[in-house]
Amino acid sequence: MFFEEKNNRIILRVKIIPNASSLKTSGIISGPDNMDYLKIYVVSVPEKGKANKELFAFLARLLKIAKSDISLLSGETNHYKKLEIFGELDMIKCLLAKIAEENFDSSNN
Repeated sequence: MFFEEKNNRIILRVKIIPNASSLKTSGIISGPDNMDYLKIYVVSVPEKGKANKELFAFLARLLKIAKSDISLLSGETNHYKKLEIFGELDMIKCLLAKIAEENFDSSNN
């Protein structure tokens, strides 16, 4: 699974694809560390944090949380990122499970 609960927070692993034609989730892939990552396409370019900013806004909207409830643990300039998410954990896990289900069919892209 591309997320886990740890110490009253969610650790979310994503692979971000910048310069896309649309903003969307697109499957679950295995990363270089053999962990699962949610693949997310963003329209922004990877310059001066623009793609990361768009990623945070997109995830905040999807998970119904404030952008300030999301922080970057690793991967600031990498496509593979680990994010820390605070908030109502049961609701967030439920929404992430729904995202996983919606992206299951395209899981090896």
